[in-house]
Amino acid sequence: MSLIYNIFYNLAKLFARVCFRLKIVHPERMPESGPLILAVNHSSFFDPPLAGICSRRGVYYLARKNLLEWPFFGPMFPAMNVIPVERDGNDMSALREVIKKIREGNGVVLFPEGTRSMDGAIQPARAGIGLVIAKTGAPVLPMRIFGAHDAFPKGAKRLHFPQITVVLGEPIHFSPEETSGSSRETYQRLSDHVMRAIAGLRIA
Repeated sequence: MSLIYNIFYNLAKLFARVCFRLKIVHPERMPESGPLILAVNHSSFFDPPLAGICSRRGVYYLARKNLLEWPFFGPMFPAMNVIPVERDGNDMSALREVIKKIREGNGVVLFPEGTRSMDGAIQPARAGIGLVIAKTGAPVLPMRIFGAHDAFPKGAKRLHFPQITVVLGEPIHFSPEETSGSSRETYQRLSDHVMRAIAGLRIA
């Protein structure tokens, strides 16, 4: 971790523990070395840092490119392992950077749904994460965040403080046969597999 990453990592962990009584279920399932895709449901702005603080190593995140224009935090985002992506999400340079980081042995947080859920319910997966799986062969750690939507849903103007729980699933290792092929159908099948694993996670 860079110094800036380490500072914000610890601040985020402290904030989550104090304000949201953060509970992490099965933290031992988090691989702390090697290439990894952290696949997480998405219903709140808090989801990226909540996923990241479950890992003891620095991980990478995708964030809209315009966030780097923020007056204070924007210039810090590169040191916080942010990979900028165009607003519409169709950014091949960002996708190539994600694949590169994973092949180099890093962990990257990805949201199979592609965008935040309006009601907190699990949405269908898009094919993007399947493409990354096929191109890297990296294991996938399914993660499900409970409570973040109640804390700060899309469009909210006020912050609430429910308990937030993050449940980690067993890592998924896809075989070369499962990841072979370069069709959208292959990518969607892999994405759907991951989304089912996320949806199947429960607090107890």
